[in-house]
Amino acid sequence: MPSLFLGHGSPMIAVETGPYVQFLQSLASQLPRRPRAIVLFSAHWEAVTQQVSRVESHYDTIYDFGGFPDELYRLTYPAPGDVTLADEISELLREAGLSSIPNPTRGLDHGAWVPLRHVFPDADIPVIAMSVNSRATGEVHYQIGKALASLRARDVLIIGSGGTVHNFRTMKFPEGEGADDWAVEFDEWVMRQIKDWNYEALGNARSTHPLGMHAAPTPEHYIPLLYAMGAADDTRQGKRIYHGYSHSNLSLNCWQFS
Repeated sequence: MPSLFLGHGSPMIAVETGPYVQFLQSLASQLPRRPRAIVLFSAHWEAVTQQVSRVESHYDTIYDFGGFPDELYRLTYPAPGDVTLADEISELLREAGLSSIPNPTRGLDHGAWVPLRHVFPDADIPVIAMSVNSRATGEVHYQIGKALASLRARDVLIIGSGGTVHNFRTMKFPEGEGADDWAVEFDEWVMRQIKDWNYEALGNARSTHPLGMHAAPTPEHYIPLLYAMGAADDTRQGKRIYHGYSHSNLSLNCWQFS
């Protein structure tokens, strides 16, 4: 099973149509087989210590946004949890020298359920939600993903959900025409680093790349890329599977690592 990085975009993707939604809806058919479970790192769950959801039944749906149409707040994604897999993940992290905390109550935020409801609309595949730590180094993010790499051989799909370019100050409303050159330039640089498997450069992009802080003024949406890359450390092959933007510079670029 590959690992994926998905640009989850705006919550409105949950109810919109268009090329990106069509891509998400076709993504399951591009996988080698149906996943037995999904492990998802969401940009919208931040914690200093790694948290692992340990939901015994089905997830509640978190509406962690405001000011959107009422129809969004009526959507649910009651995917089941998997406590056995959650405990195994905690053990894999422990064996790698990484601490974690089980969380039995948190639901799925929109960084998780918005893309998942298009990729797996029946909400019948067990999900383990994982937090992200915006204070940690790129190396730590990568090592957390690497600790879970063995799950891929057992048909567990590992997903990082965020966005390589995510800057509210630069987004254009209503929708702009085309993509901003600077956003495309940064994503093309990301693509070159992935091709060379230069995760160290990617992990330091905000401090070393001229556009790093502009593309990711806060790191939480960018760093899920590193978890997904780390989960494919054994093969170190990546390819872009979707290229696009909304609001002129909100990146919807998606990557597959296998």
